[in-house]
Amino acid sequence: MIHTEDLLDFTDPDAIRIKGHRIGLEHILALYRDGYSAEEIAQEFPGLKLEKVYAAIAYYLANQVEVEGYLRRIEEWVEKSVLEQQNTPAARRLAALLEKSGIA
Repeated sequence: MIHTEDLLDFTDPDAIRIKGHRIGLEHILALYRDGYSAEEIAQEFPGLKLEKVYAAIAYYLANQVEVEGYLRRIEEWVEKSVLEQQNTPAARRLAALLEKSGIA
């Protein structure tokens, strides 16, 4: 019998990956939560076996509270990263140039 943990890498509390891929659990779940079937998700990721998609979905369903927390942390990290990138000197300079030119 194959266990979910055999198909997922838990290298970090905020980095759950599909074993043998750089695909994060969050990527699979974004499609799943948008209504994609496991078969459709597998088609979106060439080289990803259907059993790994099912393992990701099964892990989510069995650990929904923990995974929702994981997804929130990922979302917060992305938002923070975007804000940090927007606040660099180069980004501020570009925004000023765009505003001056009337584009922004």
